[in-house]
Amino acid sequence: MSIGKLVCSSFLLSTVLTVVAVAPAPAASRCSSDPGCIRHTIAVDLRPSSHELIATDSIELASSTADTALVFLLASSLRVESLTASLAGGERALGFRSEPADDGAAQRIVIERPPGERLTRLTWTYRGVIHDPPKEGRQLRFVTPSETAGHIGPEGVYLSSETRWYPDMEGVLGQFDIVATLPRDWTVVTQGRKERERVLDDRSVSWWTMKEPAEALTLVANKFVVTTRSWNGPDGQQVQLAAYLFPEDAGLADEYLRASSNYLDVYVPLLGPFPFETFAVVENFFASGLGMPSFTLLGSGSIKRHYVQPYALGHEIVHSWIGNSVFNRQDRGNWVEGLTTYLANYYWHERAQDEAQAREQRRLMIQAYSLYVAPERDYPVAKFVRKTDEKDNAIGYQKAAFVFHLLRHQIGDEAFWRGLQTLVSRFRTKPADWTTLEQVFSEASGRDLRWFFRQWVEEAGAPSLSIGEARAAQGRTEDGRTGWHLTITIRQTGKPYRLTVPVAVTTESGTETRWLSLAHSDGRAEWFFAGKPRSVRIDPDLMVFRRMDRTELPPMLNGFVTDSARAVVKAYSAGSPLMQVAARLSEASGQPGAGPTRVLSSDDPIPDGGSILVLADQDHRPFVQSLLDESCGDRITISESNLRVGSRSFDGPATALLVSCRRAHAPASVLSVLYAPMAQSVATVARLLFYYGWHSVVVFQEGTVVFRDVWDADHSKEVHSVER
Repeated sequence: MSIGKLVCSSFLLSTVLTVVAVAPAPAASRCSSDPGCIRHTIAVDLRPSSHELIATDSIELASSTADTALVFLLASSLRVESLTASLAGGERALGFRSEPADDGAAQRIVIERPPGERLTRLTWTYRGVIHDPPKEGRQLRFVTPSETAGHIGPEGVYLSSETRWYPDMEGVLGQFDIVATLPRDWTVVTQGRKERERVLDDRSVSWWTMKEPAEALTLVANKFVVTTRSWNGPDGQQVQLAAYLFPEDAGLADEYLRASSNYLDVYVPLLGPFPFETFAVVENFFASGLGMPSFTLLGSGSIKRHYVQPYALGHEIVHSWIGNSVFNRQDRGNWVEGLTTYLANYYWHERAQDEAQAREQRRLMIQAYSLYVAPERDYPVAKFVRKTDEKDNAIGYQKAAFVFHLLRHQIGDEAFWRGLQTLVSRFRTKPADWTTLEQVFSEASGRDLRWFFRQWVEEAGAPSLSIGEARAAQGRTEDGRTGWHLTITIRQTGKPYRLTVPVAVTTESGTETRWLSLAHSDGRAEWFFAGKPRSVRIDPDLMVFRRMDRTELPPMLNGFVTDSARAVVKAYSAGSPLMQVAARLSEASGQPGAGPTRVLSSDDPIPDGGSILVLADQDHRPFVQSLLDESCGDRITISESNLRVGSRSFDGPATALLVSCRRAHAPASVLSVLYAPMAQSVATVARLLFYYGWHSVVVFQEGTVVFRDVWDADHSKEVHSVER
């Protein structure tokens, strides 16, 4: 043992005693008597230059857990140097054995109880290297989170539950006091409240305490500029807001603090008091969007892009209640992401009365499921655990979010919001699952919701709807009014669903919406209208979750990404930034279930079937225009000086175009074109291309979006009318 190590260990042990004095456990600490909770007092010294962690963890066990053998998980790269227990005869060393854990990245530390003794406090001293540099994801998504189990390095520190950086017991909650030591120009952020910070022996030391039990502890560190402000709630609650940003981004702090305050203004009245004393926006050295108790960790690229939208910062703040206060039972499915997506990504727009954006979110939920979830790869919402690809995202986030929308409309607003507040208050720092939600919302509504949760949560699939019969005949009502009797049939393909479907009926005097209830394969209704019905359309505002056929979806780049037969055509000169897109297509894993990407040149024959992505510059303009004319008609015209989209014209050499149209002879596939006349018009676009996969046409000027649109197909059915 080196002298340096002895000095450090002595320092750590002394700071353990200090942190206990500075941040004592709450008097009503549930960890003192709950076998499902243990209390950690951790002193950790982090050394970024050598990737090292040196730590002491004093663990207080509930008395009811002290009579059995104990099993802890710890990273396999960490070595336990000492393990002692407070026993009747004083502090004594304990024997233990280490064995590989199932995941291979951790070790199981098994401690046998000494005969006749009770284990109530364990003190661990351990050290080792945490060095798993983040790796960039290789999927065709705009932002794919980097992959790492944990890292200590000059670029930053990231220690999460997956790191196993402290002795942890599976399925057990923890309360934490932490003292963290780093080089003096570094700043630590972890869960809970920072009690104080000071410099000792040229090292930065900070003391943190977390009063609420948590499922795990995440700690990050970097060279931050810290900005703070207080949020004061209408009921007197005060939350300390903070932004921990890199020096070059410190000017964005006010934007993030202001947005955080705005979200609290909305969600505290909706969900109840904020569960934590603090909330921080923390910049990360790799791509991420993570919500932990009392802070969110956002990648530097996201921070620079003003990541304050509801689907971004708003989503992470809602996780403070949903997931970080009310916990998810991982072994019983993940309902947390669906509810958070509904409340943040969707409901924020509805509350703001932005119906266009609310409809857009419903569109994305339905179309993501329809594109990315092939029937043979579908599974129930109740089986979703975590997101590994776009299929999981479409089921666990998008479909699950829509399930809450359907539930709200099924039981009504009053019962829905009352049930949500009951869930948040009753299960604070407790786990919940889909069965819990069924019980809570059934209680709030006074209704038996067994059929609803069985149909939408426990079974895979979604309804497929079409209009069968639509005919109208002149006639009179019983009270003598003259008009038109419309008879309409809606068909369900495959498994029948119990649901109510809105039908838009266009008459000679306007459009009205009527609702048709379905409980079997087909549903039939007769409605009376004063004006002659012209056409009918199922759910134009996308209020019902369903599977849409590829021919029903708008043409868009994601149609290419998910096609079982696809090809990319390289129609650009050597050295073009478009090469980045071609390389990404060949390297990325893409969407599971989609076919391989064929790579063609502009001289090769264009395949008759499948989706095509053409990457083109100005030298290949005539070739591109010929393809656009065939599939897009007269919607798009590109000339030497500008391009035209419908009646709109866009000028300048730094203008770029991303457009998708249905292939003329293969309507289930798309022709997508990324046209960039000059190199400077595509460099930024090429990097962010797949972010724009949900739009039919996007126009960029100098890398900035100046126009976008979705070309929804008209799925109206003409009404057959009989006049008398």
